[in-house]
This record gives sequence, structure tokens and C-alpha cells, in this order.
Amino acid sequence: MKFGVLVFPGSNCDRDVLWVTQGLLGQPTRMVWHEESDLSDVDVVVVPGGFSYGDYLRCGAIARFSPVMQATVNHAKQGKLVLGICNGFQVLTEAGLLPGALVRNRDLNFVCDRVPLKVERTDMPWTQAYQPGEVITLPIAHGEGSYYADAETLQALEDHGQILFRYCNLAGESDPTSNPNGSLNHIAGICNLQGNVLGMMPHPERASDPDLGGTDGMALFKGVVSALVGAA
Repeated sequence: MKFGVLVFPGSNCDRDVLWVTQGLLGQPTRMVWHEESDLSDVDVVVVPGGFSYGDYLRCGAIARFSPVMQATVNHAKQGKLVLGICNGFQVLTEAGLLPGALVRNRDLNFVCDRVPLKVERTDMPWTQAYQPGEVITLPIAHGEGSYYADAETLQALEDHGQILFRYCNLAGESDPTSNPNGSLNHIAGICNLQGNVLGMMPHPERASDPDLGGTDGMALFKGVVSALVGAA
């Protein structure tokens, strides 16, 4: 299997992902420049964090028109895996691969912290290496990470089990004090209806190397590798 990590002008977490997938997990990984349009050799596309195209206009709004994102949409339509992290989540919503939008944080400030998340489902490649209801801790770093959608969309996400990660406290309970950015329904990460596209604001790649003080994010990448290797 092979990972493809997209690289936009302004990406700053692409090398972090590369270190996890190739450096720690030993999986072939290709850095994919934003002007490329062929992803046929890639099994998993990762849209990393950063400030794609400087986040001019609106976070992710310009990146959605890049050749590589058109290829990513086609990749997803084939049922292949796509992961968007932080700015990558914003890009996926702008590209229509995930519903809703990421808007300014509740207090209109940039939040950089480590926060608890509750794993809502463990029957998917993204989360199969976690335990049901497990509380993990991942870093966040964003100014526009508050998830917003209309009531009908929120209900559909709940009904179809598309919320994979939810902000919570260390006991696994979600309340206003455990919500760092004002996301509706405490949403930290969602998938599409088919489950092959995941967008999340927290950074699992920044919590995968023991030298960084936490490895709760590594299970996400290991789950993906296990799912694809087992299906090969």
C-alpha cells in the first residue's frame, strides 16, 4: 500500500504525516504537489494541516480548485481512503467531500492545546485500533475549527453514525467546558456516509511519536494500514 500526502503552498504538517507513515510505520509515502492530477498509484490520500494558499479568501476555499483536489474527489468516488487533518478537514468540506463547514472559533481566538476526544465508533478503518468509547488526547491548533452545519445535516450525521470523534472531558462527557472551539454537537471529526473520507480538526500525526510525549494518534494510522494490508 502507499500513502500520498498532498502539498500545497502553505502546508506545514505534510512532513509530520510523512514521518509517521514512512518514518515510523515504514509504509511507502509520496509527497504529491498541488499541481499534480494523477493519484492512481496511491491508496490513501492525506490532506494535511497548514494554511493552503495562505488561507486567503476562506480556509480551504482556494485549495479545492487545485488539480490535485479534483483528483482526490475522483479517488474518493472510487471508494478509496481520504484523510483530511485540520486545514485538510476545511479543504474537504469546501470540496464537497464532507458536509458542513469549519468557522471561526467560539471566542474568535486561535486555540493551541491538547484536548480529550471520545472515539464514537470502532468499526471503521480509521478507528478499528481504538476501544469503543475510548478517550484519547490529541493536539489541536486552529483559528477556524468550529464545526457548523444546519439542523438537518447534524441530525443526519448523528443518525448515520458519521461522527467519529467528539470533544469531551477526561471522563468522556461532553459539555460546554470541554468544547474548545464551539463546534456543534462537540464534533471533532466526521466521515462521509460511505466511511472512506474522514475529516478531523485534531492532529493524530502530532501524537504518534513517543518522543513528542503522546501516541494516541498512532492507532488511527495503524488501523488504516491494517485494514488495507488485510484487504490486499
